[in-house]
Amino acid sequence: MSLLDAAWHSLGEDAAALALVRENGTAVPLTGVVPTGRFVHDAIAAASFSASLLAARRVGCAVPAVELSPLKVATAVTSDKHFRQGGEPVAAWAELSGFWPCSDGWVRTHANYPHHREALLTALDLPDDTGADGFMLALHTMNAADVEENVVAAGGVATVVRTAEEWAEHPHARALADLPVIEMTSLGDTEQSVLGDTTIDAPLAGLRVLDLTRVIAGPVASRTLGLWGADVLRIDSPRHPEIGWQHLDTGAGKRSALLDLEVDADRATFEKLLETADVVLTAYRPGTLDKFGLSPAALAERRPGIIVGRLSAWGTVGPWAERRGFDSIVQAATGIALTEGEGKGTPGALPAQALDHAAGYLLAAAVTTAVRRRIDAGHSWLVEVSLARLATELLQQRRPRHAPTASANFTPTVTTHDGITSAVPAPAYAGSPGRFGAPAVEWGSSPAEWRA
Repeated sequence: MSLLDAAWHSLGEDAAALALVRENGTAVPLTGVVPTGRFVHDAIAAASFSASLLAARRVGCAVPAVELSPLKVATAVTSDKHFRQGGEPVAAWAELSGFWPCSDGWVRTHANYPHHREALLTALDLPDDTGADGFMLALHTMNAADVEENVVAAGGVATVVRTAEEWAEHPHARALADLPVIEMTSLGDTEQSVLGDTTIDAPLAGLRVLDLTRVIAGPVASRTLGLWGADVLRIDSPRHPEIGWQHLDTGAGKRSALLDLEVDADRATFEKLLETADVVLTAYRPGTLDKFGLSPAALAERRPGIIVGRLSAWGTVGPWAERRGFDSIVQAATGIALTEGEGKGTPGALPAQALDHAAGYLLAAAVTTAVRRRIDAGHSWLVEVSLARLATELLQQRRPRHAPTASANFTPTVTTHDGITSAVPAPAYAGSPGRFGAPAVEWGSSPAEWRA
């Protein structure tokens, strides 16, 4: 079963309708051992077709067909490689982020954020000024499992690089095994929602989205909702600055404001925004935001009809549910990295942060489907996607025997505005917008208010 089929089945949709998702006969130019190009294509196709169905429902027209540009798909999911600020490329990885040989195997670390670098060095009892050479020398004598355990206990991010077979036997993998690719749950009955008229290129017009996400997957989801016409307002704590270029790379079509929910005045502002929000997206570890009354159940009680979209690295069940994680870490833990290493014992990586991007587009598909369900039947909804569940799905995909080959070399589809070069939208259906409604803004530069 393809990812598109699996996602569509997860959403309870009619499989026959997928005949309107058309192929143009050209493979997405991303190469590797597992079919990354097909995987991300299917995720973006799911988001596109869900938006197409909603557009048809709101406008009262025939369902527009979906046909994606392989070049736009490839560019969108490798956007960090094509992003330019003032004409200059960016460094996607910090010095201590990467694969490191240990005495009995490999570990993968993530230290792009200063607090994760600090936790990593503290856990391993290394000086603050440790560089890559000193870090490698220290880890070379350590046991990989001990590194993982100590770093995680200190609040850092690291994992043993496992084989796919080792991951399949892991207790957390077993906990996720029977879950669908997308989880969609009613949070309670409500009346059907009434949305005003719109146009074919703005199926989410009139909806307000509070975006409480960071890094890649969540911002990709909210950017996609903004592409379809939603008013998206990203909210971050001023205590945790985002990586500037990364925010701009995924920030098109939305605004960015800062609120500290532990400060009374900021909390009051947030509550005012929540009163008229239609969608709340979260991508923090499950339970992290519960103390602010932002659990799915609490949100549904306070704001009947709300749609809650929740992204996580490891899902909400199993022993690793509250563990920190990123795409690169999940690739390493689940066997993808060693699979991409082609069995030579040295880990590799996918040609894109495919788990992050696929998760973001699948969450956008689920939110858009929930909007249509709310129009037809009401309900508050919770939709969930995890990187670890998608990793399992990707490892299960098999490249068709006669699949078209793809070259890893391609001309990216990008646009430049005010010195920022970034990818153009990949999601598309007949009549959909060909560009984002607005360029990305600097992190925290917008007022914490909805558009008029």
